[in-house]
Amino acid sequence: MKVLLLNGSPRKNGCTNRALTEIEKTLQEEGVESEIFHIGSNSISPCRACRACAKLKKCVIEDDRVNEFVEKAKDFDGFIIGSPVYYAAAAGGLVSFLNRAFFQVSMSNNREVFLRKPAAAIVSARRAGTSATLDQLNKYFTITQMPIISGRYWNQVHGQTPEDVEKDLEGLQNLRILSRNFAYYLKCIEAGKKLGIEPPKQEETIYTNFINE
Repeated sequence: MKVLLLNGSPRKNGCTNRALTEIEKTLQEEGVESEIFHIGSNSISPCRACRACAKLKKCVIEDDRVNEFVEKAKDFDGFIIGSPVYYAAAAGGLVSFLNRAFFQVSMSNNREVFLRKPAAAIVSARRAGTSATLDQLNKYFTITQMPIISGRYWNQVHGQTPEDVEKDLEGLQNLRILSRNFAYYLKCIEAGKKLGIEPPKQEETIYTNFINE
């Protein structure tokens, strides 16, 4: 069992990373492997809506880590996405990153990369905007049939520096609870497989456009 932790902050070792390391440590205690993947601090191009990924099975934009992330994601059983809060929303670079990653998986009929794999979002903020950001990130999961794992509160930590985050004892505790719930869910999936429980049958996708002829 392996969980990929995506650090969507341009700061590799900032508050978001401190939150993810708390999760990483707790998952390890629960016998679950994890890896932190940093999107980087360089510019991340937005999706061009060219739909070339439908044929190429990858994004045509090659100057960032999106294709690397999607390829790596194939070998993981769950995902936790972390972001700082910028103007009550996720970091702009992360939004471009996720738009392209999730769109290419959908367009290339490679939905198994994310399909039915558990996921969670965590955010860091100086003060506010966390709930709106969590709602934004969770939408990537709900449109991809990914079960969302929760803690006992919204998954947020507060502070301007990693040292500030250390003082957010409630926030860090909730991330540990989230991590244990995540590990429990993964173990339930493994137990179900051993009992021969099959995943739900997928219907062929129906697209209904809101255009009256």
